[in-house]
Amino acid sequence: MRAEHSQPVDRAMDIETLMRGLLRDVLGLSQDRVDAFDADTPLFGALPELDSMAVAGLLTEMEDRLDILIEDDDIDGDTFETFGTLLAFAKAKVGN
Repeated sequence: MRAEHSQPVDRAMDIETLMRGLLRDVLGLSQDRVDAFDADTPLFGALPELDSMAVAGLLTEMEDRLDILIEDDDIDGDTFETFGTLLAFAKAKVGN
């Protein structure tokens, strides 16, 4: 039986909640901090916790939690620019 967090996500709000949880867990951020993120919140280059190693961890966790496959050419410099761009990427990969 698969863990609940690895079930495919159907609704946009579920993806947003999941992405907030992913950032909290992988980067070690507080729930209050990730709850305050909006679409324009800068990520890569603005969060000291989000370095190149953390990006690799986030991508792996996204694959696991969203039940998706992320190819190297899926990722570009804009993917981790803001919470909104990361969320849009996740929604596109899931198909929402």
